[in-house]
Amino acid sequence: MKRIGIDARFFGSVGKGLGRYTQKLIENLEKIDTQNEYYIFLRRDNFNEYQPKKKNFHKVLADYRWYTFSEQINMPRILRKYNLDLVHFPHFNVPLFYRKKFVITIHDLILVHFPTIRGTTLNPFFYWFKFLSYRLVIKSAITRAEKIIAVSKFTKNDIEKHYPQARGKILVTYEACEDFCFIASEEGEKILQKYGIIKPYLLYVGNAYPHKNLDGLISAFFRLKQKISSLSLVLVGKEDYFYKKIRERVKREDIPGVIFPGFIPDKDLDAVYYSSKAYVFPSLYEGFGLPPLEAMAKGAPVASSNQDCMKEILGDSALFFNGRCQADMEEKMCRICEDSKLRIELVKKGYQQIGKYSWKRMGEETLEIYKNL
Repeated sequence: MKRIGIDARFFGSVGKGLGRYTQKLIENLEKIDTQNEYYIFLRRDNFNEYQPKKKNFHKVLADYRWYTFSEQINMPRILRKYNLDLVHFPHFNVPLFYRKKFVITIHDLILVHFPTIRGTTLNPFFYWFKFLSYRLVIKSAITRAEKIIAVSKFTKNDIEKHYPQARGKILVTYEACEDFCFIASEEGEKILQKYGIIKPYLLYVGNAYPHKNLDGLISAFFRLKQKISSLSLVLVGKEDYFYKKIRERVKREDIPGVIFPGFIPDKDLDAVYYSSKAYVFPSLYEGFGLPPLEAMAKGAPVASSNQDCMKEILGDSALFFNGRCQADMEEKMCRICEDSKLRIELVKKGYQQIGKYSWKRMGEETLEIYKNL
């Protein structure tokens, strides 16, 4: 029996995609491992969100914010207190002074590829200080980790390219998406009316960080609008600094047909997916690319950028375009809107594609990594 710690401060909704990964990892480890003792470290924000279902899983309060000096100083102290044989950090932010055995999961190297002031609300001095700290912490974590888990072959290759010292200790465990639909409390048409969504429409669900390329999507949509005047573009996401900048641009340039419904809960979102002409994913960089898979699970045909990771994860189940070419994006969006046979074929392939990924398998493969250490 081993004592295994999991840094779950990102657990659940507070951690967005990373939170989903951490939550699904723990849920599936609970189902398959009755031998090892697990200590799940959480912040106050998500402490009650996780309730252990097995007696060999214990939760511990570690209320230290990510990327802070408090994290660097206090996390090693609390981890040492529980005399752990192994710690899994589901992110790169491993405390520099933690010197016992650990594995890390690296989802992407976005900050390496997009070190831009456009991607932050910090002033330039603090941004570059944070960026240099990031580089230091991730290099240290990669060098010291026993094993590194990557969520795609693309991410594995990307890590090895930028950090040659990682070669030989990276293993790939794919993420997955939920394959069930929520039961809506209202009819689909009423749900659309509630959020001011007008059919026909193209859909994007996700955040508005610069690498997501929503500026490029809006420019391509503006061109497409000249051909299909009735078409709308629905951008679903919680209002934040980045969505505010996108909204300001749409207003400033008087771009018609762009709808910002804000955050939509899952019980309503399924109907929004299903009623769309297509889900469009223009991202310029992803480590795994979960949103298009989630759209496929909800019955939406998908048009995606042809970034290498997306081709790996989506296979032939999406219509691909060059995310840096507005003309190509416009042409592919036009095609998917006007070709009903193509949409039906993509929906069918999408359902087949999501079946290739499983959170259960991800948990089993991760446990195998623990055992081999």
